[in-house]
Amino acid sequence: MARPLSKGAKLIILGVLLVIVDQITKVLVKTNMDLGQQIYVLGEWFRICFVENEGMAFGMAFGGWVGKLLLSLFRIVLFGGLVWWISKLLKNPATPTGVVVGLTLITAGAFGNIVDCLFYGLIWDYAPFMFGKVVDMLYFPLIRDSFGQTIFFQPVFNVADSCVTVGAFYLILFQWRFFSGKDSGSSAEETEK
Repeated sequence: MARPLSKGAKLIILGVLLVIVDQITKVLVKTNMDLGQQIYVLGEWFRICFVENEGMAFGMAFGGWVGKLLLSLFRIVLFGGLVWWISKLLKNPATPTGVVVGLTLITAGAFGNIVDCLFYGLIWDYAPFMFGKVVDMLYFPLIRDSFGQTIFFQPVFNVADSCVTVGAFYLILFQWRFFSGKDSGSSAEETEK
């Protein structure tokens, strides 16, 4: 009889699947669309719009090549810290599953964008290692003014960004008790006994 997968193995599978979906969508856009090209999926409300950015949220740049290098190194350290934290939380059986799932979403999203920064410049021969650009494509111009200009939610993003955002909002909305210490498994009194 096959042994059931551990919570850690399930989280690894989830993370790997999310990174694969992220990378497949990015490669499909990168290899089948021209930079700036748009495909209207649901009229004006949802478009596939191929853009590349230096790697910060909403396409912001950070201090030229030194900033790009520091940003890439920061991401790698942050990814390592998240992996370490998740593995530590998994050792505590009182850790809610939702906490490690939310952190796994954030970690997978971070890793998806790290791949772009580290390797896309080399793969598409436009930049050295660690200086690639992040591929974005999902665009939902939700609210427009009477002149047709987007006035709410202009960012173009990708699956990795979605993982980070969904994971963070999930943790804030539904797992805040764990992080506030009100639902961290065992109380200090139980630990002393």
